Amino acid sequence: VQLQASGGGLVQAGGSLRLSCAASGRTLSIYGLGWFRQAPGKERELVAAISWSGRSTYYADSAKGRFTISRDNAKNTVYLQMNSLKPEDSAVYYCAGQGSRYYSIPDISKYDYWGQGTQVTVSS
Repeated sequence: VQLQASGGGLVQAGGSLRLSCAASGRTLSIYGLGWFRQAPGKERELVAAISWSGRSTYYADSAKGRFTISRDNAKNTVYLQMNSLKPEDSAVYYCAGQGSRYYSIPDISKYDYWGQGTQVTVSS
């Protein structure tokens, strides 16, 4: 399984970005999908996650009300729409996938597949 993230960039505070993550390879092995981020000197944080069906989602408190995660299983792609961006949202964003339908999507230890990351920089 390969995950390819894209859509990062430089944006002013208050702006929006839409990240995409396309899966390839053994995509039938992927169930839950999540977006993580890591800023310099900080631990990797789960920002949002979505179940295979899309019926269940998880958001970190920092993302609630501003970010929306969605997926298109026909395209093997997961998206993260980020609105009202703040400088503290600046980080490398990674998409990750779970290899079992029985994993809980907020469980950060249960992500088996990782993308390469895309940089998001929010200027003040």
